[in-house]
Amino acid sequence: MSDVRPGRLKVYLGAAPGVGKTYRMLDEGRRRAARGADVVVGFAECHGRPLTEAMLDGLEVLPPLRCDYRGGEFAEMDLAAVLARRPQVAIVDELAHSNVPGGGRNPKRWQDIEELLAAGIDVVTALNIQHLESLNDVVEKITRVPQRETVPDEVVRRARQIELVDIPPEGLRRRMAHGNIYAPEKVDAALANYFRPGNLTALRQLALLWVADRVDEALQSYRSEHGIGGVWETRERVVVALTGGPEGDTLIRRAARVADRSAGGDLLAVHVTRSDGLAAGASHASLVRQRRLIEDLGGSYHSVVGDDVATALVEFARAENATQLVLGTSRRGRIERFVTGRGTGETVVALSSDIDVHTVTHERAGRGVLLPSRRRTLPTARLIAGPVAGFVLPVLLTLLLDRARGTLNLTSEALLFLLTVVGVACIGGVASAVIASITASLLLNYWFIPPIGQFTLDDPNAMLALVVFAIVAATVAAVVDRSLRLSRRSARATAEAETMSSLAGTIVRGGATIPALLERTRETFGMDSAELVDEPPGDDAVTAVPAGPGAFLVLRGRTLPSSERRVLAAFAAHVGAAVERARLAEAAAEVEPVKAADRMRTALLRAVGHDLRTPLAAGWAAVASLRSSDVEFSAEDRDELLATADESMARLNRLIENLLDLSRLQAGALTLNLRATALEEVLPAALADTPGIEVADLEEIPAVRADPPLLERVIANLVGNAARHSPAGRKVLLAASAHAGRVEVRVVDRGPGLPPTDRDRLFEPFQRLGDTDNTTGLGLGLALSRGLAEAMDGTLVPEDTPGGGLTMVLSLPFAERVEQAMEQPVEHSRGARCREG
Repeated sequence: MSDVRPGRLKVYLGAAPGVGKTYRMLDEGRRRAARGADVVVGFAECHGRPLTEAMLDGLEVLPPLRCDYRGGEFAEMDLAAVLARRPQVAIVDELAHSNVPGGGRNPKRWQDIEELLAAGIDVVTALNIQHLESLNDVVEKITRVPQRETVPDEVVRRARQIELVDIPPEGLRRRMAHGNIYAPEKVDAALANYFRPGNLTALRQLALLWVADRVDEALQSYRSEHGIGGVWETRERVVVALTGGPEGDTLIRRAARVADRSAGGDLLAVHVTRSDGLAAGASHASLVRQRRLIEDLGGSYHSVVGDDVATALVEFARAENATQLVLGTSRRGRIERFVTGRGTGETVVALSSDIDVHTVTHERAGRGVLLPSRRRTLPTARLIAGPVAGFVLPVLLTLLLDRARGTLNLTSEALLFLLTVVGVACIGGVASAVIASITASLLLNYWFIPPIGQFTLDDPNAMLALVVFAIVAATVAAVVDRSLRLSRRSARATAEAETMSSLAGTIVRGGATIPALLERTRETFGMDSAELVDEPPGDDAVTAVPAGPGAFLVLRGRTLPSSERRVLAAFAAHVGAAVERARLAEAAAEVEPVKAADRMRTALLRAVGHDLRTPLAAGWAAVASLRSSDVEFSAEDRDELLATADESMARLNRLIENLLDLSRLQAGALTLNLRATALEEVLPAALADTPGIEVADLEEIPAVRADPPLLERVIANLVGNAARHSPAGRKVLLAASAHAGRVEVRVVDRGPGLPPTDRDRLFEPFQRLGDTDNTTGLGLGLALSRGLAEAMDGTLVPEDTPGGGLTMVLSLPFAERVEQAMEQPVEHSRGARCREG
């Protein structure tokens, strides 16, 4: 199988049911078959739509797998039959579908499709946007209906083709009204609920944006593979450069307005961290605040490491295919700009080429401080100005002192020359100081030391002056140079700390997944790719650093200098830690079910050893007494013993039934028969064993969708539990109300209540919180009740009773709720029986 070419996946993506995904999918199958391809329909769900069913004509359709489950019959794709048939193309509908448990070897259909792809079979499938895992919560907020069937986004992203099946909301509603989607009796309810114009518009926008992002990923991949560096203005992207200065807020808001002018425009903020300390001049608090601002405006924050700020900005903008770049005007003053030449903004403009550059004025313009460059201790301007000053300043001082000859003595003149040498040392460093000292000593010797106008280098005083000048100049220059080196080292450490702080912030905000860290690493260092491998490649064109035992972080792109490799090692440590956390989480997930089962088994053994023994002992004693031939019992005594045995066996039977039902719930094997159920239908039997329950008027309460026997058991457990905790003479109240498509049944007691800290433990098996009588049962009633309620799509939560006590609130959906309007998945449990045909 290793030599088999993996199959190609094509996904038809729709915003809502009924947009025509299955129709388009089958139409493609017919077109491929007409071109000579071997096409087989593995599974197609036509939902009784005649036009869709007609598309099956002429296509080979494999018989589905028939599965008996909960008294019904379900059709599933026969994966084994498709693999045995081995067509070129398999048509498989409903990518996010959950298979009937026990009906196949995979719980999800997308896992079946991955097996087909691994076998070299091309697959064409269909999916609605609400079934994507990343959008599950968003769709629930829009439609107020949870989606239980989801498919990981990565499965869909790996598709070779994703085709959006789009239709305007008005057209889809007309299609619904004409009966082309659902049966006539469901149309009105669907149009009033899921198919409202607002819902459809929002879902359509989600689908368009998700597909646009995938198209953008494909475009970026194509540009990278083909080495395309120019900007393709397919989508407006605005990059704003941040220095951490106070002007950042102004730049961000201006860039946001620029991005808003283009619908769907992206806003990206970038901060360049340099090892020379350019980032150290920024305020970390300002960067944190500006990051929050950019995220509040719907943008994203990025931090990159670059040798040169302007080059790093332009490279980042090109890598993101940005169309516009927003910069602040220089914070340097006019004199600094004249002396040091063009700054970052002008350099960016020169390098930007086809990227539009906006230079935004702000209140900090012209007030900044020039910072040193990366590769030298001194900036270029000072390196040039130092030697020049070493020649010029002593000459100027000589002309000045010559005009004032006679007013100063030789000592004062020598000190002024020494001061000039110190000044040159501060400007240009050691080399400039040596030049100044030689020039100054020669001029002092020629013009001011007798005999004037002659060089007297053989004079010991002249030689001493020259040596003193050189020593002082070298000492001052060395001190200045060391100070600058320490400042540079401190700035580099601060810059690295800010980079790692930014990475840590990403991890805290939930971006600590391994793919997110790899992407952040690639982006930060401006590389072409970043990946995690088991062994480092032998290619000199890549940079590889250890990321934990048996793992290496590999970057492809430019050659990183040593200063950036140290930061990269820290990134690799974070990636290694993320890998280790993922391994530990996986191990913990495997252990957790075992621990839960062990806790359950321990609690069960303790409970069985105590609670089951009591009715068993009582019943056994009664039966043993009746069988005894040594005692002659009266008819009254015999009836009492038989009643004791019957009561004990009945109690034992209830306890065992609770245990079995709880086990079925945990195994997902409890059979449900959900139908319209009125509360009056189940209350008589539910309240039979607990007399004295006060029942409120239930005439206006609609029927609920439930399994009547199970609902009866839930209510019986709730009222029985409430009666045990209610004080003598206080009745338990049972009331119900209807709200937002659900019925809430309240069982109210006036007992001691329960602290909020204990409410999570209230529904754990074998807990009897507040019970003083250990003969009352195993503590399974509330645990079983919550499990049964959730199995019926309901909830069970405790509330405080006003005035004291506890109220149990059981919530169940209306019976007339439209189940198919959202293409809700069928929740299956184990035990299905499947057959071909």
